[in-house]
Amino acid sequence: MTLLQAVLMGLLQGLTEFLPVSSSGHLAIFKNIFHINTETGMLFDILLHIGTLIAIFVAYYKDIWKMIVEGFGILIDLISNAGIFFGNLFSKNDAKMYRKVMKNAYRKFVMLIIVSTIPTGILGVLGKDLIEEAGAGLIVPGICLIITACLLMIADYCGSGKKTPKDTRYLDAFSVGVAQGVATLPGLSRSGTTITACLLCGFDKKFAVKYSFIMSIPAILGAAVLEMKDIGELTLKNNEVIHYAAGMAVAAIVGYICIKTMLVVVRGKKFKIFSIYCFAAGALAICGHFFLS
Repeated sequence: MTLLQAVLMGLLQGLTEFLPVSSSGHLAIFKNIFHINTETGMLFDILLHIGTLIAIFVAYYKDIWKMIVEGFGILIDLISNAGIFFGNLFSKNDAKMYRKVMKNAYRKFVMLIIVSTIPTGILGVLGKDLIEEAGAGLIVPGICLIITACLLMIADYCGSGKKTPKDTRYLDAFSVGVAQGVATLPGLSRSGTTITACLLCGFDKKFAVKYSFIMSIPAILGAAVLEMKDIGELTLKNNEVIHYAAGMAVAAIVGYICIKTMLVVVRGKKFKIFSIYCFAAGALAICGHFFLS
């Protein structure tokens, strides 16, 4: 892999991971055109995903830090309540009061992300082989790109919701998690699908974007861990290390810019241009399936 290829793939990952087009589809096409080595390409994919994770952490570092702190707070309070339960069970004195666990919006946010991650993880594991087979040809990515185009048009026509973490139901979180799990199909945009699902559930637009990107953290980490076991022992040359690092850095920088761009897109109902692009790309992929096979 040359330095130019690594930078271009980093650029592609940063753009397509957060803008409402399919990153997996674009990267697969790029690798086929330039004959990127599959084995080392898998390692590079993981590094690219780490780059996009860095972008999310930089864009939402305040929220993520508070969620980490409150997440440990939830765990401490649950352990304390378990101790109080057993203490009350065997104590002859007056029963102690339990600690309130869900005491603020960030704790609710943590629990919502956990609920969303459950269906995503289940669908991701169960559908792993199906997803690999679907990405082997052009017909499924093509159809999924057209579905993405339709979802983006729906997002443009969604009214402005008012739900923030404290107003969001766990059923809403589960539904968005299912949407993210289904969006692992090649051609379905993860960000486009999940943001549309959030808006349909009545999320505030700014919160919908934040929720979509933060909920991707456990999904991306989980996918990276699953891919790690298939890498095996790889030997990288010094120049390859530089190339991989450059691609990861580009993915992080471009990803951060695209996160900020998505806030403008959602607020201004500007999904139409992405919808047109996805529809055109999907139509070309379907034509390619019939005329090139």
